[in-house]
Amino acid sequence: MDAGLLEQMLLGALLGLSVYLPLRCGQLSLATPGFFAIGGTVAALLSTRVPDLAGSGSTYPITSVLLEMALAALLTGVLALGLGRVVLRLRGIYLAIATIALVEILRVVTLNLEFTGGALGIFGIPQPFNSSAGYAAFTLALLALICWLCDRLEKTRPGRAMAAIRDDELAAASQGINTADTKLLAFVLSALVAGITGVVAAHFLNSWNAKLGNFDASITTLAFVVFGGSRTWLGPVFGGLLLTALPELLRPVGDLRLIVFGAVILVGPLFFPQGVITPELFKWFKPRIRGIPTAAAQGVKQ
Repeated sequence: MDAGLLEQMLLGALLGLSVYLPLRCGQLSLATPGFFAIGGTVAALLSTRVPDLAGSGSTYPITSVLLEMALAALLTGVLALGLGRVVLRLRGIYLAIATIALVEILRVVTLNLEFTGGALGIFGIPQPFNSSAGYAAFTLALLALICWLCDRLEKTRPGRAMAAIRDDELAAASQGINTADTKLLAFVLSALVAGITGVVAAHFLNSWNAKLGNFDASITTLAFVVFGGSRTWLGPVFGGLLLTALPELLRPVGDLRLIVFGAVILVGPLFFPQGVITPELFKWFKPRIRGIPTAAAQGVKQ
């Protein structure tokens, strides 16, 4: 497989996880592309406007990338914390509309700011890796870390509270769960994942434009979760990997790939009401994932 396509698939999986986190609380937030665009803009501005971050080597330092990720996480987290207290009062389709409006506001504002490059964007973003394989390895490690954190979250009290709210918010509130703070936590975590993903994407693409965070991206990332499944973290990862590869295969037919995503959202729930990766399938699959490192270690000992 081409390493460049693999990197795009891994980025898609990360964005799928960003959409998945609010859905753990039953909240349909489509704000992921907006926070993704903020992360990419932060990386583009810092790496091209702050010479001290470039270092003295031939490639852009990984430490500078990690700093950009930290700053992007801080900015998106604070923004999500402020906006979440307002928009999360809405539910269902009204929340989806509000978050789509947020994405469009961020896009239009960024396009009209001179220091972000306006409609042209920012070019010549320095590269921390000499090849797509380096990006793929770095992003794979990042994806593995976030998947592990999502798996741990499902076992913690906040994670169980999110599941309770998704199943029945009124019953969860009657059991003493602070539904507002729990939903806000999921929204902020979603923004953090999208923001750091934007940092990696900006360096990989070598240029950045606010148009990357638009309404089409909202539908695309939603398709990852609808197709893969929203009940476990593996569903969005599977959907992001598969549906990111599909447009590349369909690129010769142009905008028809958007129709494919629309068809997934429309038809997918009819055949897979809980997505391809259901909780039952995940329970069957999870022990076998854990068994792979053990089997590999035994093979090394032999």
